Amino acid sequence: MKTLKLGTSSLNVPVIAVGCMRINSLSMPEAERFVQTALDEGANFFDHADIYGGGACEEIFADAIHMTSTVREKIILQSKCGIRPGMFDFSKEHILSSVDGILKRLKTDYLDVLLLHRPDALVEPEEVAEAFDELERSGKVRHFGVSNQHPRQIDLLRRYVRQPLVANQLQLSITNATMITSGFNVNMENAAAVNRDGGVLDYCRLNDITIQPWSPFQFGFFEGVFLDNEKFPELNAKIDEVAANHEVSNTTIAIAWLLRHPARMQPVTGTTNVERLKDCCRASEIVLTREEWYAISGAAGNVLP
Repeated sequence: MKTLKLGTSSLNVPVIAVGCMRINSLSMPEAERFVQTALDEGANFFDHADIYGGGACEEIFADAIHMTSTVREKIILQSKCGIRPGMFDFSKEHILSSVDGILKRLKTDYLDVLLLHRPDALVEPEEVAEAFDELERSGKVRHFGVSNQHPRQIDLLRRYVRQPLVANQLQLSITNATMITSGFNVNMENAAAVNRDGGVLDYCRLNDITIQPWSPFQFGFFEGVFLDNEKFPELNAKIDEVAANHEVSNTTIAIAWLLRHPARMQPVTGTTNVERLKDCCRASEIVLTREEWYAISGAAGNVLP
């Protein structure tokens, strides 16, 4: 498994992050096999959130991996906080209490990375800074980042927070790629893709913030996956063609398309199927040509001007 440097940190991480949002759908033997498969593939970076399964996903993961201090040294744990029923909450009190709950459920003393999950309209960045300082000082969190935030929201936090923000987790897939395709149509009156995110892709590249694409197989928000979907015949035909040329699956090519981008992204898988997880990990070794990358983009409907 290839690695990359997470943001400006010294943390070297696999280029594939293993998302654990659906691990609560597995039996314990299935969860154990899922976690062990990830480790066997060199994908030892596990992404969580305190809301996944109402916290159950973190508990199941800790049991499935048989968490001990020895095990903990071999893995990288990331979790997210800031979502409460009916609201978002970046208050100091909520961040601190959330981390304590996360650590208890994961059976660990520290997180490698903590992300703020969804932008809080009522954020007081001074409180976030105080929470981060306390978490860093206590050793409970080693690195910090955000999720689903645009450049100005990140700048606001960075004005007060001392710690580097090393990652920004954003929805991105071949069919949800406006952060990439809006760059095709600069200053075009009839632009096919509109810039709605403040140029977050280029911003993260300029500021050494690692983008972590979530839902890399989804179209829309959570409408479904585009692979083998009759709604996307041209796209699937092209992906299948490229997959055959590389002798890999269409799943592998969908992830490889993201990895080919020079932003050096770290896609977050969402599957609990061990064979599909293996296919995701194989993308680490596939480098699409420029022609292949643009052909897949075009087949998804991203027309060049």
